[in-house]
Amino acid sequence: MHRFVLAAKQAAASLGYRGPGDGGKSMLLRYAGSLAAGWPSRGPRLPRPAREWSVRWSTAAKASVVKISEKASREKILTLESMNPLVKALEYAVRGPIVLKAGEIEKELRKGIKKPFTEVIKANIGDAHAMGQRPITFLRQVVALCTYPNLLDSPNFPEDAKKRARRILQGCGGNSLGSYTASPGINCIREDVASYIERRDGGVPADPDNIYLTTGASDGITTILKILVSGGGKSRTGVMIPIPQYPLYSAAISDLDAIQVNYYLDEENCWALDVNELRRSLKEAKAYCNPKVLCIINPGNPTGQVQSRKCTEDVIHFAWEEKLFLLADEVYQDNVYSEGRQFHSFKKILYEMGPEYYNNVELASFHSTSKGYMGECGYRGGYMEVLNLHPEIKGQLVKLLSVRLCPPVSGQAAMDVVVNPPIPGEESYSQFIKEKESVLNNLAKKAKLTEDMFNKIPGMHCSPLQGAMYAFPRIFIPSKAIEEAKVHKMAPDMFYCMKLLEEIGICVVPGSGFGQKEGSYHFRMTILPPTEKLKVLLEKMKDFHIKFLEKYA
Repeated sequence: MHRFVLAAKQAAASLGYRGPGDGGKSMLLRYAGSLAAGWPSRGPRLPRPAREWSVRWSTAAKASVVKISEKASREKILTLESMNPLVKALEYAVRGPIVLKAGEIEKELRKGIKKPFTEVIKANIGDAHAMGQRPITFLRQVVALCTYPNLLDSPNFPEDAKKRARRILQGCGGNSLGSYTASPGINCIREDVASYIERRDGGVPADPDNIYLTTGASDGITTILKILVSGGGKSRTGVMIPIPQYPLYSAAISDLDAIQVNYYLDEENCWALDVNELRRSLKEAKAYCNPKVLCIINPGNPTGQVQSRKCTEDVIHFAWEEKLFLLADEVYQDNVYSEGRQFHSFKKILYEMGPEYYNNVELASFHSTSKGYMGECGYRGGYMEVLNLHPEIKGQLVKLLSVRLCPPVSGQAAMDVVVNPPIPGEESYSQFIKEKESVLNNLAKKAKLTEDMFNKIPGMHCSPLQGAMYAFPRIFIPSKAIEEAKVHKMAPDMFYCMKLLEEIGICVVPGSGFGQKEGSYHFRMTILPPTEKLKVLLEKMKDFHIKFLEKYA
């Protein structure tokens, strides 16, 4: 209809219409506008001057409308050629082509199109609740109370949950979860995070002013990287990341037009981090950029290793020696399964190494509601603790955070429950501990089950799953399959994973999406499915892999 009105205006102008005071022509345009708005075409009879104009207008308008319809659609402003090239170059493997294909197959199954399977099992991402994990009751109670405060009068909710909800609501404008908060987050929750860190690290002091609540850990990581990246040419910021890595890092580095500096984890030594490899990587990178950030993922994603205390000390010393800003991604800190392995936070080890380190090494560490025993991915709750920032940079960080106003307030509330859970003597403590330990014990059993099964399959090897939520097995791909992958313009492990999806309906992520040594092939698979379903999945993968080797031998 807007074209109809446009044609009316163009036609009137061609007939000498001068404006609202131009008698019948003005009325004509108002009449035409009423038609475009959907008013009845039968209405008050136009006065004689308008009727005369209507005959002339009708002819002119028709001609104008024909011209508009004959014109080809104008070129789009935003095209692949004109879009931001940094966004076009960005890749995020865990939601990449293989997942899009899985979505297409799911649609076909719903339409009744026959496949060799009845469902797609999405083992590509660490989404615990989507895989059937039950929410932690206490966390959901507190968030429910915050969301609908009328429930505070209900006898169906425990008093310790009500106490926490009231405290959170008192920190919100208008006592409502629907209000904006301060950009770094609700103050009382930042205080609770600081208390949690002190308890976790055996009394190491934590300052709420160094705590920033975030939209999941990803938001904190990208924010810190954004403030760190600068320079051009050989002085452009280099960011050292582990290979294999979580694709958030490579995507953020690409988006910021920074320089990705790879250091390789040692697969033969359970994906351990070797400081000599850090030195090699740093030395080579200095020839083409200015490396000033070192990222560590502990426990590892996708590799599942848990870093030793000695390794953490070595990394901190290396960062201090080379003047690197440390980023410690610690979102899987609750997910440690192997006997003799323990999570050591970078903050704790940094403090225990003495004031020369603790007062100088710049460190940002991250945590989230999405992993651990909680699995509350959708709330997008998280925090970062940032140490030893220059006072002026602290102000710049708050300014940058203020651009996104504040993290989701329901996510902040969920994060508070993670850092301020029920304690012994409180009403909800026994149920909370039972649910938490059940989740973590089941994950430990599934980690062992997955590792053992993969290591029984010919042409497959899986390092010990010490922590996190994934297996990252190395797979042998025959040369014939590699040649066929080239024909399809796919990486060999992408070809393998696509065949796995199309033939047995299991969606995993190729190792090339995380990075791997040249000539080696892997895939990442979550261990989150329920145990019985995981057993079926692993048996299917075993059969598929053996047939794949036979086919391409």
